[in-house]
Amino acid sequence: MHFVNAKSILNKHGINIYRGCSHGCIYCDSRSKCYQFAHEFEDIEVKQNAPELLEEALRKKRKRCMIGTGSMGDPYIPAEKELCITRHCLEVIEKYNFGAAVLTKSDLVLRDIDILSRIGKKTRAIVQMTLTTYDDALSKILEPGVCPTSRRFDALKACRDEGIETVVWFTPLLPYINDTKENIAGIVDYCVRAGVSAILCFGMGVTLREGNREYYYSALDRNFPNLKERYIKSFGNSYMVSSPDERELMAYLSNLCRKNNIMLGAENIFDWMNKFPESEHDAAYQQELF
Repeated sequence: MHFVNAKSILNKHGINIYRGCSHGCIYCDSRSKCYQFAHEFEDIEVKQNAPELLEEALRKKRKRCMIGTGSMGDPYIPAEKELCITRHCLEVIEKYNFGAAVLTKSDLVLRDIDILSRIGKKTRAIVQMTLTTYDDALSKILEPGVCPTSRRFDALKACRDEGIETVVWFTPLLPYINDTKENIAGIVDYCVRAGVSAILCFGMGVTLREGNREYYYSALDRNFPNLKERYIKSFGNSYMVSSPDERELMAYLSNLCRKNNIMLGAENIFDWMNKFPESEHDAAYQQELF
């Protein structure tokens, strides 16, 4: 881990506090060479001045909106427990009455449920949790550095109890590993019991490109003997590696979501998540800026 003073933190409506990760997920796209890491992926770059930069940016922002974090690096890596940089950024978001949408695989988000609850009461707070695999034993193979799926389910329930909206990222689905109806049914059951509003699924597959493909194949060799050869034979060097049963599985997922009134899709869900609750206070806020 190393610390830097970043020049900026807010990119459109999103922030990434950490660059790199210690979760060790075998399928992680962020390892891809196209992201041009100048350091080892596990040597996490910490933007130590993120809260100060965020405060400066939000103080100048003309219109309130949702502020997201977690698209390229989990805001709740284990080091966050001591560093508290994500927590300080949430405090800034609350101070300036913006909304917050965090994406994580970690139950450490529960540490900040007090701030998220307050943000939700003032404006809007959304916790997005990635769930890929219903079976805890398999999740510890695929995502060895993060809490098991059942614990993430507990975190979703805790958010529900605090009135915080939740979304599940059901991705990726790994061909010949977790691309099964049993897994889909288990994840949807968790979502129903936790009161999840929406499921984001980008198809029954995984993306592989230079950098993350090699890491993924190495993990397959360790944990799933002979499966790498099956991937190479079936998919070659394809970027999008889709389940042979994708059409049937997506129809199955769609049907379960429809029966349980859970939103499914991508564009419509992103539009819904980005909606910021306008109020009479916004006009006053605009006047304060000028």
